[in-house]
Amino acid sequence: MSVQTPAAEDASSPCPRVVIVMGVSGCGKSTVGALLALRLRWEFEDADWFHPASNVDKMHSGIPLTDEDRWPWLDAVAAWIDKTRCSGGHDVIACSALKRRYRNVLIGDRSDVRLVYLKGDETLIARRIATRHEHFMPRSLLHSQFEALEEPGPDENPIIVSIEPRPREIVAQILSALNMVERTQPPKQISLRSSASGA
Repeated sequence: MSVQTPAAEDASSPCPRVVIVMGVSGCGKSTVGALLALRLRWEFEDADWFHPASNVDKMHSGIPLTDEDRWPWLDAVAAWIDKTRCSGGHDVIACSALKRRYRNVLIGDRSDVRLVYLKGDETLIARRIATRHEHFMPRSLLHSQFEALEEPGPDENPIIVSIEPRPREIVAQILSALNMVERTQPPKQISLRSSASGA
């Protein structure tokens, strides 16, 4: 599947300050997000690190999070996004953002925040999760994530990319869709902490 972008978009589209890389657990958000940030010489963050300990404990135990569990987490991620925007920085953040109402909290009317959706088949992602023994999202919760997933619509101006190619190829497609090229200035410090859940 090739990258999908809105037909009306052209090279005059402004450069975003924040790119959110979304998708279910195991789709490669952290890997792709970190590599995209590295190529752009931007900062990288993983939204998993904004989860309170109670959420992490539930996911470790194989218990799906409720919306009540997620709202404080989403508010914390949104506050981080706004801090980045207000400081004049540029960042990539990996965040599941499974439902439209979650994305409304994270993006809303922020025209300088862009959404990238990593789209993949549940069977393929389940195979990948099975090899990630350090990951605290149990494979058993993957199906619940697909049940909760609301794929972004055209009005959300998403960049939709298949997870089947290699990460470097996925990043190249994202850069092309963003009408951006790799930055040549010295990189900022990029956090490459390992992914947690993508809940």
